[in-house]
Amino acid sequence: MSGKSLIETRSIDYIPESERHGRLFSQFTLWFGANLQITAIVTGALAVVLGGDVFWSLIGLLIGQVFGGIVMALHGAQGPRLGLPQMISSRVQFGVFGAVIPLVLVCIMYIGFNATGTVLAGQAIGRMANVSDTAGILIFAAVIVVLTVCGYRVIHLLGRVASVLGVVAFAYLFVRLLSVNDIATLLDNRHFSWNTFLLAVSLSASWQIAFGPYVADYSRYLPSSTSPMRTFLAVGLGSVLGSQTSMVLGVFAAALAGDAFSGHEVSYIVGLGASGLMASLLFFSVGFGKVTIATLNAYGSFMCIATIVSAFRSRFTVTHGQRLLFVLGIVGVSTSLALVGQHSFLSAFKSFLLFLLAFFTPWSAINLVDYYFITKERYDVAALGDPDGRYGRWNWVGIGTYGFGVLVQMPFIATGFYTGPLVQHLGDTDISWLVGLIVPALVYYPLARQWARRQPQLPVQGLAQGHR
Repeated sequence: MSGKSLIETRSIDYIPESERHGRLFSQFTLWFGANLQITAIVTGALAVVLGGDVFWSLIGLLIGQVFGGIVMALHGAQGPRLGLPQMISSRVQFGVFGAVIPLVLVCIMYIGFNATGTVLAGQAIGRMANVSDTAGILIFAAVIVVLTVCGYRVIHLLGRVASVLGVVAFAYLFVRLLSVNDIATLLDNRHFSWNTFLLAVSLSASWQIAFGPYVADYSRYLPSSTSPMRTFLAVGLGSVLGSQTSMVLGVFAAALAGDAFSGHEVSYIVGLGASGLMASLLFFSVGFGKVTIATLNAYGSFMCIATIVSAFRSRFTVTHGQRLLFVLGIVGVSTSLALVGQHSFLSAFKSFLLFLLAFFTPWSAINLVDYYFITKERYDVAALGDPDGRYGRWNWVGIGTYGFGVLVQMPFIATGFYTGPLVQHLGDTDISWLVGLIVPALVYYPLARQWARRQPQLPVQGLAQGHR
């Protein structure tokens, strides 16, 4: 990306220092704005829809936000130091070819996220433009293609606009909600249950952890001298504050609406606030919030696919035409899924959210332990593209730990299409995400440390020497 051009020219290649730009505040606004949106509202609502009371759902969601937000922001802090997309750094832990395993799963995850989000965006556009939900879905998909092709700078611009629109819209909705409903009565009705409480924690933790595989994609253009701690705080606070705000609104909305919420999420949320012109403005705000996060998902998927291809084609450079084809394919698949599944959104989304943790908490654990405790932030960037180089084709320490991390969670998972054998003994409580973070981290650390002792040590500045 040169000068002030809005069209990004780079993709998965290293960002040289001469092209670094941006401010930490844009990290905050990007993640704050991306989380002030309808899917986050629905995620919070699930805590009540699935049996929780308002008070303990709010507490559980906040705990999950903080815990998951720490994991997510630790990934984001890698961006300025590495100058690379998040998932290409997995080659250090998995090998150049081995990293394709989590990459494929990440692509599936973000296509799934976009499909579910597109359903809600289609509802908002349909109401605003007085067209069918199907037409709204297709309009939304076309917008996402254009914005994703533009790339990094446009995405951060979207984040700033979404933050402003989101603050105004959510402030209005909260004022209306508090002024016409007895919220105190909802908060006083407390029936603590470990099952529903931990469900709330899992919902918000999974929401945050799911950003991990691409969060550094949006901080990689910052100067390498940017403080990791300040990057961590800007990314983490933006994401936690934005998502908790949305989920609090979702909890109250679901508690007040009862059965009227499911299947009519967008209409009910907007109906809390207004009709006529104000309703149209709120529908626009809902749709714009989804534009931001859907563009993040599509861009992240594009980065993953380009990284997969580059593992098997040395010196692979993405042209503008290839970029467009990749994005069209990604958005086309997610849009097709949205059109097929638009009438069974809520239950499918809950199962999707919880089950995907089994595949991404072990990856997060391995990546973070390696980056912060094994390699201590020193990567040989040039070797990341060489299957015969320092990191090899397959790293069986990382791959084996990852596979074990996925399998060890299976007895503890409780979703709509799979429930592990130990769940019933835990009061129908899903603790798989905790197992998936802690156990792989404990297994990987000693194995990777032993492996690292056999490798030549990188110099302190080894990370970027080959690119200066």
